[in-house]
Amino acid sequence: MPTFASLEDQLDLITKGAAEIVPLEALKERITKSIASGVPMRIKAGFDPTAPDLHLGHTVLLRKLKHFQDLGHTVIFLIGDSTALIGDPTGRNVTRKPLTPEQIAVNAETYKEQVFKILDREMTEVRYNSEWLDKLGYYDMVKLMAQFTVSQMLEREDFHKRFNEEQPIALHELIYPIAQGYDSVALKSDVELGGTDQKFNLMRGRDLQKHYGQPQQIVLMMPIIEGLDGVQKMSKSLGNAIGVHEPAAEMYGKLMSISDELMWRYWTLLTDLRGSEIAQMQTDVVAGVLHPMQAKKNLAWTITRGFHSKEEADAAADSWAKTFQQRGVSEDVPVIQISLSADGLAAALDLQTGSSVRMPKLLQLAGLAGSTGEATRKIAENAVSVDGQKFKDKVLEGVKVGDFHALRLGKKSMRVEWIN
Repeated sequence: MPTFASLEDQLDLITKGAAEIVPLEALKERITKSIASGVPMRIKAGFDPTAPDLHLGHTVLLRKLKHFQDLGHTVIFLIGDSTALIGDPTGRNVTRKPLTPEQIAVNAETYKEQVFKILDREMTEVRYNSEWLDKLGYYDMVKLMAQFTVSQMLEREDFHKRFNEEQPIALHELIYPIAQGYDSVALKSDVELGGTDQKFNLMRGRDLQKHYGQPQQIVLMMPIIEGLDGVQKMSKSLGNAIGVHEPAAEMYGKLMSISDELMWRYWTLLTDLRGSEIAQMQTDVVAGVLHPMQAKKNLAWTITRGFHSKEEADAAADSWAKTFQQRGVSEDVPVIQISLSADGLAAALDLQTGSSVRMPKLLQLAGLAGSTGEATRKIAENAVSVDGQKFKDKVLEGVKVGDFHALRLGKKSMRVEWIN
């Protein structure tokens, strides 16, 4: 009989970063029962292979799966090859364009390659929901759909919004939450993981398990993580994502560009540290025992090491530090983040196709000059440097998202980070 950690120890790791657990008391009861019986819980998370590459935002659920796995429970990485044919309508204001079975198969293989950078390949149960969904006959599907009403489906925020705005809702989209719910029946899951935007779908699994006489799964929802800008959700289309296949140096550099506030959220959602350990780290920063810059370096190295070798993570850290030294700026100087997509700033800086900015205005925004007139005079006096080199122009070229520039005016320094 396997030996499990205590209820308190398990909850410390399981609840870390969770946005909502429905119901929490049932989770405690299920864990207690697992400890007493020596039978691990079955933990499920489904992923539709709709795109070939994953970014760190996708790994939030994978990281939580790993926490359950580390505690000795059975984790199920469910590939939604059948549900991908429908397309998850979550967050969509239009019907998702369907993928072909061939595209889904290719993406699914890529997913498996990437997820085992986090999960233990030997300890993970990989399943495809085509195993049971494709075997459902017409009669079986009618019985499933009979458990729900159209009004229930329209309670879902996405559908409700599209209905009110008179946007089309295809009939096959209404099947998606039902199909996902039936996955939980087929797998007899004790816990299902998902994002907060998935709540409607996740709760349908509880409904169908009750209908089939199974114990209802606990629903554990994780928050949607923000991208590098710290505002919008991480998304490749928004240009604020970090791909799990990115080179170590690029991954490390992007992580070093995030704000101190976002750093703690990344520690919570993208690492295996327990909540108590992160809280102690925050206490150390407040007390001056640990510098925020060092905490961020530790985060960047930890995440980079998770997807690359120790040698590559070390080399990325060394390269980043040398870049700062070459640019003549200390790593702990004040930081200002400037969005290249903010209309107001774009106008103020006279952004030209997102690649050049007006230097006097930039110095004023960075707080290094009281006015653009003062900044212009200082440039003329050779009192301004950029990346360790004297700067004599009124326009700074080569500005791009994810990069930074070290500015100095006299004895004052500032690091400008360009975000989306």
